[in-house]
Amino acid sequence: MALGKLANCSRCDALFVQTARDICPKCYQQVEQEYDKCARFLRKRENRGATIHQVSEATGVSVKQITRFIKEGRISIEGNPNLGYPCEVCGEPIRAGNVCDNCLKGLKHEISQQLELDQRLEQEARARQAGAIAYQRKKNHDE
Repeated sequence: MALGKLANCSRCDALFVQTARDICPKCYQQVEQEYDKCARFLRKRENRGATIHQVSEATGVSVKQITRFIKEGRISIEGNPNLGYPCEVCGEPIRAGNVCDNCLKGLKHEISQQLELDQRLEQEARARQAGAIAYQRKKNHDE
């Protein structure tokens, strides 16, 4: 049987023997209780249209933790049409991934611009190097 290692809980910073989780047993129990609160809230038909902020207000569970439940697949967004979590860039509600479509387009655009700039700079550097080599050859030839 493998023994765990000593670690600090990523949630409360308490020292504990880590086996499978990065949180201590006390925090794990709290997370499970938070999940139960969210799941019970969303099971009620009248709450199926709730947003993540409404779920957070009603249950006292942080938006960050509810987002974790959704990303882990513990809370399903199917059947909950308004339930999404914040885009990591702009905060707009999304239902999949880490960033919304608009932010993704912006990031792709920035990346393509940076790649073009890098290519131009590389071409200029090669041209300068070729010019320096040609100058050196001419200088050596003239001597």
